Amino acid sequence: MKLCFPVTKNDGLASHIFSHFGSAPMFLLVDTETQQIQELANRQQGKGHGGCFQHQALAAEKVDAMILGGVGRGALSKLEAVGIKVYQAKGVTISDNILCLVDGRLEQLKAAAACSGHQHAQDAGHGHGHGCHQ
Repeated sequence: MKLCFPVTKNDGLASHIFSHFGSAPMFLLVDTETQQIQELANRQQGKGHGGCFQHQALAAEKVDAMILGGVGRGALSKLEAVGIKVYQAKGVTISDNILCLVDGRLEQLKAAAACSGHQHAQDAGHGHGHGCHQ
């Protein structure tokens, strides 16, 4: 399975989940079968509310699912339209969240749970989650 995570910087599986999809500096793609990690710059960063088109690049990379801190309804809809499942992060790091996904503890996001406005992360590097084993 190919997973995507919005992050501030590439610290491999120890990377912290960034708090919002559209304003993340980069994405890390993790192939859970091969353990390969690929860095993908967010070329849409700072485009403003509704200006996020990263779903096209992620679809081209054949991403199966995205695990993130927060996402707007428009971006969530675009990700779902290209076949990418979106999950709410519960752990702080990529490895925490992969464990949560494997354990079946991550919830797939629905439109009602999406951020209602464009959020600017003041806590760069920290997702909304607090751990799936609490």
